Amino acid sequence: MIVATVRDILIIFLALTSIVVWVLLGILIWQIWRLTRMVQYEIKPIIADTKETIATVRGTANFMSENVVTPVIQTSSKATGYRRTAMALMGQLPRGTTATKGGSAATASSAFSSAPAFSSESVLPEALTPPDANPPAQN
Repeated sequence: MIVATVRDILIIFLALTSIVVWVLLGILIWQIWRLTRMVQYEIKPIIADTKETIATVRGTANFMSENVVTPVIQTSSKATGYRRTAMALMGQLPRGTTATKGGSAATASSAFSSAPAFSSESVLPEALTPPDANPPAQN
């Protein structure tokens, strides 16, 4: 009698569990259907608008490059060349450069000859200098 009662209770429990699983499966299928419809009718138009915006930005960047940036760079480089030429003709080149026969400025090697050569001892304090690999023997 007890075995039959436990069996009946387990059958009822399994039936209720099966019903709950089928209901949850139906809800899952319905949610997947809603997701596919959302992708079709909402996400695809957003992607299309984004592609159109990217194409517009690309065209604007090309226009700005061709019609604004390039002329400004060319004008600036010409103005710098004219200024440098005028400075060379007036003898006002910055210290360390001299005009050569070709008209260009060249760095004078003697302008920096009085400066000491780079060495770790002249730049780094004693505490920061690396230790010698073979220290001198102390007597």
